This record gives sequence, C-alpha cells and structure tokens, in this order.
Amino acid sequence: MKIVSWMTTNKCNLRCKHCYQDASPEAYAHELSTSEAKTLIDQIYAAGFDIMIFSGGEPLLRHDIYELVSYAAEKGLRPVFGTNATFITLDVAKRLKEAGAVSMGISLDSLDATKHDEFRGLPGAWQATVNGMKACREAGLMFQIHTTALDWNEEEITDITDFAVKMGAVGHYVFFLIPVGRGKYIQDTSLEVIANERLLRRLMQKQREVPIPIKPTCAPQFTRVAKQLEVPTRFSRGCLAGLTYCIISPEGVVRPCAYMVEEVGNVRETPFDELWATSEVFERLRTRAYGGSCGTCDYREGCGGCRARAAYYHDGDYMAQDDYCAHGRELIVE
Repeated sequence: MKIVSWMTTNKCNLRCKHCYQDASPEAYAHELSTSEAKTLIDQIYAAGFDIMIFSGGEPLLRHDIYELVSYAAEKGLRPVFGTNATFITLDVAKRLKEAGAVSMGISLDSLDATKHDEFRGLPGAWQATVNGMKACREAGLMFQIHTTALDWNEEEITDITDFAVKMGAVGHYVFFLIPVGRGKYIQDTSLEVIANERLLRRLMQKQREVPIPIKPTCAPQFTRVAKQLEVPTRFSRGCLAGLTYCIISPEGVVRPCAYMVEEVGNVRETPFDELWATSEVFERLRTRAYGGSCGTCDYREGCGGCRARAAYYHDGDYMAQDDYCAHGRELIVE
C-alpha cells in the first residue's frame, strides 16, 4: 500500500513548538492552486498510490479542501487527514465524510489541557481538539489520535492510548521527534536512545491490552521490539520513506518524508508520477543498502532505521546508520 502526504497549506491557527512547516504569511502566496492540486491528484493516482493524506499546516484552512477531497475520492484514492481538529464541528465532520474523507488523524499531546495548549501555542486548543473528536464520532467519521513523544509527556503516553480507546479512536500513532524545523529548538526535550527503547517496549506491551493499533512513527525500531516481545502488530515495515511513502509540500516540492530535507523535485516542473518512478533519491532509498549497524542488523528488512535521523546525524547521508537504536549496543535498558 502506497501513501502520499500532501501538506496542503502552510496556514495554521496553532504555533506548535516542534512544527517543521513555515507558517508565515509570506509562505502562503506560492501554494498550489485548486487546478494545480487536481492535476497533482491525477498524477498521484497515476503513480499507483492508495492513500492520500491531506495535512498542513491545518488543511481545513484551505478554502477548496472539500472540493479536493471529493476529487481525490472520485479518483479512487482514500482521503485521510492530519489535523489539529480545532475547526471540526459536527457540520464540518459530516461535510468531510460526505466529500469522501475516510479518517482524521488528530493531534493530542497530553491529557493535561494546560500542557497541551502550551505546547501547541493556543489557549483552549485541547478542548477544541477533543470537541473535534466528539464531532467525528457523532458523524461516524473515523479518527485516530496522534501524539508527539517528548520527555515531559513520556509517562502519560500509554494513558493517552487508553483515552483514545475511550473516545472511540481507531488507532494511536506516537510520533518520535525529529530535530527539523522548530523541532531543532526543542531537541533537548526529545527522548534519548534508552528512553526511546523503553517507550517502544511500553507501547508494544500496551498493544497486548488494547483493541486498537498502536503505531510508533519515526521510530522504526518498534518492528524489532514487537518481534522481540512477540507482540502481534499489523505493521510489518518501519521506515517507509521513498519506498511506499513520500510527501509533497504546499508549493509542490517532493521529499521522501516530512523530516528529510532532500528534495526530489517540484510537481510544477515534473509530474509527480515521473518523480516517483525515476528520482535518484528514491532509487537509492529503494536499494536498502544501509551503512553501519543498520546494514548488518538482523532486523533491517522490517525496520530500516529512520532515514531522517541518519541524515541529520551523519552530515546528510540518509543511508547511514540510525544512531537512535539500542539494538546491538552495550546499553542497559530496563
């Protein structure tokens, strides 16, 4: 299954501390138009993709979002969202579902409203987000919860999983911070190697207890941890960048993932399906010829290491080893 994430707009009503997007007004003028977006959707379909993520920024700030969702659905793509849900009322949820949206990925970083609001940069964001979840539930529009794992919320991550179950979410996706964009400035709050490993173990052990899938994101080592703990998971591959996944910026720039700076090209200059088929960056990623410990690891086929972290910590070499892994190292992980 192939997934593409289109960051529909730089516009956002929040000011999240870890955001990798440019939410300044100057960035708005160069975003893809409605007609350009429809051409992009045609090319995504031609490239054989299955799922199209409408993300941002905040995708619900695009005036044509319902039109584009409907267009994608008519093509046979499965439109899903990455949203803060603060704009989702019952009417909006119903309208999204009628347009063909399949599921909402809703960001929630704490069960403490004050902590969430402070991280997301808007008083009242937590309550508005939870209200958006309730609206989706009432409208029969599926949603999952997305949580960024940091040192200040690490202990409550699995409590958020329980909250997701209680709210009727269909999944809990836990995002491990990559130091890009604003994330560079809060790198000191990200989880280190041993803390990463401990949290992955907790999440996979939690998977035994809950009926919804838990998916660590940007922490592909979870596939190894699941096997080591003998925990069944429907996710067989960790890092998907360039293999079955890529992203497109609001301006049409294609990259292997949101956290990799390597640009493949621009859909305004080269059709997306051509970029997907012929890019040297994608071709190199598809060799899976990883360096260092990732290249010799027994779990490399399922994990693959985080290519964004490899690039960040190895002078841009996205095929290098991912240093954020405890496997095969003399580290004590309790």
